[in-house]
This record gives sequence, structure tokens and C-alpha cells, in this order.
Amino acid sequence: MLTDMPAAGTRSTYQPSPRESDSPRGARVFLQERKWRRPEQRLATEDITISRWTCAPTAVKHEDATTPPDRYFFSIALKTTRLKLSRGNQIVFDGIMPAGTLYVGAPAKQISAQFYAPCDFLHFHVSASYFLSPLPGTDPVAHESLNDLVLLRDPFAEQLAKALTEQGHLADQEFAHCIGQTLAMHVARRELPRTKVNALPKWRLRRVEEYVRTRFDRSISLSDLAKVAGLSRMHFAAQFRAATGYRPREYLLHQRIEHAKSLLSNSETSLAEVALAVGFCTQAHFSTVFKRITGDTPARWRCVSRNTLASSRPADSDPASPRKSVSPALPAAPS
Repeated sequence: MLTDMPAAGTRSTYQPSPRESDSPRGARVFLQERKWRRPEQRLATEDITISRWTCAPTAVKHEDATTPPDRYFFSIALKTTRLKLSRGNQIVFDGIMPAGTLYVGAPAKQISAQFYAPCDFLHFHVSASYFLSPLPGTDPVAHESLNDLVLLRDPFAEQLAKALTEQGHLADQEFAHCIGQTLAMHVARRELPRTKVNALPKWRLRRVEEYVRTRFDRSISLSDLAKVAGLSRMHFAAQFRAATGYRPREYLLHQRIEHAKSLLSNSETSLAEVALAVGFCTQAHFSTVFKRITGDTPARWRCVSRNTLASSRPADSDPASPRKSVSPALPAAPS
């Protein structure tokens, strides 16, 4: 299980491409945030403003923000991270937030965030008029009914964010505005769950995470994980998903792929050997799952990873010096 990172500070991981650098700032359809939920320039006349928050904290990063009185705030996680959202003594969310998670905040609401791991979020600042004067096919929405709404791994919101970010900062303005409107309609029309499933308690979650971390290369069944958590299979599966956004099997596969990345980037191990080392029975199954999760084949990912590492190495460094092994993994629960 990962521990909280010890050093202080944070840095932005976003770097504009040469094409973006040579283009007027007004051409960007979403703005980079230098402070959480505060775009680098305010576009008060627009009914939908889109911005991006990207950071790699080297310690727990604390941020506070208040939604403007005339805006709703939508946030879509572009990558899996770990964070805590709270308001005073009330905890809104605390745990692993998977990529594709949608968070909604109502106007004039304050919220605090603690970031425990690198993160990348797309933010939509949407005029409250979209909900006071509802979109076609929707009813007026009360502020409180949408405040602090957290939808783990919302597939539709994830696809909207992907469609926009794949176009880059110079995507068509009308296209970006359409994405924002579609997201607002999606939120306004969404039927909230009638029953609430309690999330797996942190002490149980830590036991499961530790069990998977030390046995990811072996066969692990749902019954095994439920036994570690001390619950029935049905209750464990529901509570684990409520806590992490992942089905137990999905979580195990993600852990295997993260360990595979470490082997691919820090060794010359063949793909077949990597597949067996992280618990897959065949290279074909490993490659299929790897591409589904990362978007690349193992071979291409290894090539891109090493090229990136080589380009980031200082010019006076010794290319023959051994690399430090880094074992990335999904963020783990803070103790």
C-alpha cells in the first residue's frame, strides 16, 4: 500500500505544445488553472467556462474554493487519484476517485480539498440559469439536490471529457460549448439513486488493498477478498465499489497492469514473461487488458515510456547508470 508523500510542494504537469504557445490565448477552449477552480483568466460573460486543474503534489496538497453565486461547478476526473473533499466537519468524499468520476457543486457553496496523489481534472463552470430555466425535457433543479453529488466512473461524462481533451486547447469553441451544454443536460436529467450503499470502511479497505498488493500475481477470487474484508461476497462487492468505484475484479486487473508498467519501463523482460509475472495466464490476455486500460499495447507503451524518460534525462547524466525502479500503483488509502 502506498503511503502519503513526505516532501512539500506541488507542480503543474501541463505544458503547452508549440502550436498552443504560438496561438492567441483567446483561442483556447479551456484554460489552465494555476489555483484550484480558479482559471487563469475569468470569462464572466460566458455561460459555460471550461478549465483544467493538473497537479503532482509531493505532499498532501490543501485547497479551498467557493462556487460563485451564479454558477454550478462540474468536475470530471481525467485520471485515477486519491483525495478528500470536505466542508467543515462534514466529509463529502474520501478515497480513491477513479477516472471518469463526476462531481457537482451548487452555487455559493464552499468546499475544501486534500490531494494525496497526482491528479488531472476538467472543470466546467456552468451558469445557474441552465437549471433555473431548465433545458428541454428537464424540470427545474433545486440547488441542494445537486450539491456535492459524486458519481463514481460516470461513463457518459468520461466520454464527453475525452472528446474535448482529445481535441486539445485549440478545439472549436462551438464544439466545446456543445460539450458543456450536453454535460449540463446529463446532470439535470440524471435520476439519483434511490438507495445508498455504504462504502467499505477504511480499515477493511486497507486490508483488501494490502492483500491484493502482496498477491496480485496469483489467482484471487471474490470469495478470497470478501473473506479478507470479513463480509459476505454480495455485501463486500457493493461496498468495495462504493468506496473505490471499481468492481473487485477490475481493481485487481488495474493493480496487475500498474505492476506490469514498472517491469516494462525498468527491465528488458519479454512481454510473455511480464504477463506471467503479474498474474496473467497468456500474453494475449495480458495485451488485451493492457490496451483496454491504458489505450496502448504493452510494446508501444514500453517504447513511449522509455523515449519520454530519455528525453527528460539531463544532458550530462550518464546513460549507462542504472535506473531507479519506480513501482506505480493506484493511490492507496491514507492511514
